[in-house]
Amino acid sequence: MNLTRRHALRLLGASAVAVPAAGLLVSATRGKVDTVGRVAFTNRVQAPPLAPSRIDAAGRRVFDLRVRTGRREFVPGRPSATWGIDGDYLGPTLRARRGERVLVNVTNQVGETTTLHWHGMHLPPEMDGGPYQPIRPGATWSPTWTIDQPAASLWYHPHPHGRTARHLYRGLAGMFLVDDAPVPGLPHRYGVDDVPLIVQDRRLVDGRLDPDEPMSGTTGFLGDQLLVNGVLGPYLEVTTTRVRLRLLNGSNARVFNFTFADGRAFAQIASDGGLLRAPHTTRQVQLAPGERAEIVVTVAPGERAVLRSVAPATGAGFVQRDGGSDRFDVLELRAAARLAPSPGLPARLADVPAIPARTAVRTRTFELAEHQINGRKMDPGRIDAHVLRDTTEIWDVRSGDGTLHSFHVHDVQFQVLSVDDRRPPPHLAGWKDTVLLPPGTRMRLIMRFDDYADPHRPYMFHCHMLYHEDQGMMGQFVVLERGQPPAPPPSPGLRQHHH
Repeated sequence: MNLTRRHALRLLGASAVAVPAAGLLVSATRGKVDTVGRVAFTNRVQAPPLAPSRIDAAGRRVFDLRVRTGRREFVPGRPSATWGIDGDYLGPTLRARRGERVLVNVTNQVGETTTLHWHGMHLPPEMDGGPYQPIRPGATWSPTWTIDQPAASLWYHPHPHGRTARHLYRGLAGMFLVDDAPVPGLPHRYGVDDVPLIVQDRRLVDGRLDPDEPMSGTTGFLGDQLLVNGVLGPYLEVTTTRVRLRLLNGSNARVFNFTFADGRAFAQIASDGGLLRAPHTTRQVQLAPGERAEIVVTVAPGERAVLRSVAPATGAGFVQRDGGSDRFDVLELRAAARLAPSPGLPARLADVPAIPARTAVRTRTFELAEHQINGRKMDPGRIDAHVLRDTTEIWDVRSGDGTLHSFHVHDVQFQVLSVDDRRPPPHLAGWKDTVLLPPGTRMRLIMRFDDYADPHRPYMFHCHMLYHEDQGMMGQFVVLERGQPPAPPPSPGLRQHHH
């Protein structure tokens, strides 16, 4: 019997691509990682600093950010070369209210062209920060747009074509919080009972981060230690009976399945694009790279609770190393001896009106396989989809090889209609911009393309396993006005980097 290469690799569960031998050796020989019970929580972690802002003469909220090189001692006495935004590693939290117009001045002070993409933000394509908005060394890029979406925990990270994995690994990432009308009962004091946590896996060789760590492998880079907000061995001091944790998987390729060591239940209150309709009581929440979830945890005076990641449902076969059997102790919550009381959570959180499937004007199919989408690698000279403004579409997305993938769409927040023809689980019932696709998984996503149309400037859709993205698993779409003819593809001034 003659099997096609793709079908054979589906059976094996291996990556359906040719990876560099060194990268495959790295991913295949590291074996299972297990830090459970082995982490000394000796370093206090805090919420990232809030980015200062000002209101200019035009009424815009203005942020000034510097992308810069730095040095960070993850282990005392062993400084590592890093990149950061307004600091040596990671960046400050930007915060703006729905309805505000923002201006972000981003100055590049590193020796490479990079970008900053506003992941999850609804905004015009020229402000998106994707590959077509490069910031060259010494230059300043100043996107401006009006915040028009519900309260959400969004984030920002670099998006240069072919270099995203390396730039994120060096330290370029931060949170962007959108505020809306407050919901009574939800913890909301930033840094007190409302804390963003950026969780990333890294490898520290002799205590030092190698900023040029090879990003290759079947799934991509997998580290053996975790940083939370850039801190190794972190603990968080808790002073209230309930604490809101805004979890971001800021890793390149690792999937986390967050739970607590004692098995306690907690409430998930939000996903990528904002609040759920109601709190979802659960004991675990799984996040792929780029995904976010907000949870509220209840603690007792004086106790210590360990946030852990165990056995994510990656669905890979026996050949591929995708971290599905790895376990990590992530963070220790240290409750004070006396805690300020927190109100109970509300029964209802937000209106999340369902987008009816019958309103979709078109269904498109996207198969992710062999570092390609629908059999094609990213080509700057090709527009893969033309969509009409103020219309709704269904995107039928599937993992077509034995490799773990994810799927992220720029500009829109979508809803998950089904997972393998079944109703989506509660944690996928809200607004999403990134979803995990274990091998063989099929998801139907419904999305509406409102407000912005530009025949000349595309948005991206891609796998958020960043090595896959850098190798070409990305496409682009433009939004057109009704009756507007497609424009020629944008200038191909993007260069692919292979590792």
